[in-house]
Amino acid sequence: MQTVLKLIKLAGGWHPGLYLKIDNPPHMELVIEAMDESGPCGLPAISVAHYGEQNGDAMRDPEMCFEVSRWGSLNPFYWRNDYAGIEQWSRFIRDDNYRYHSQLHAQHENFAALWDKNLNAQRFVEAFTDECIRG
Repeated sequence: MQTVLKLIKLAGGWHPGLYLKIDNPPHMELVIEAMDESGPCGLPAISVAHYGEQNGDAMRDPEMCFEVSRWGSLNPFYWRNDYAGIEQWSRFIRDDNYRYHSQLHAQHENFAALWDKNLNAQRFVEAFTDECIRG
């Protein structure tokens, strides 16, 4: 997710309270925000989502959550699409134990790579301005 990392860097880097909203017509708005809770390995986490609307409700299409490593990489652990009614956790804590679904995590990594190419092609970095910083 190099495109997302570039956007976070343009906003001054990851910090608690980070909230970016990038409007880039004709594409759905992109929201990047720091999560209040850590990821499954205890690292800071972000949510990245495209938002649409259905019957007045905000709909994620998709949302992915990533842990942010201290080396500046993003490791996915969650994927959701409200239109399809799908929610998936590929890495999580259950009963105080770390759980890892390797095949699902590989799918999340592949999806993130494709999404990153799309965000780059849709020029979200070029659409970024200081007005996109909301938090």
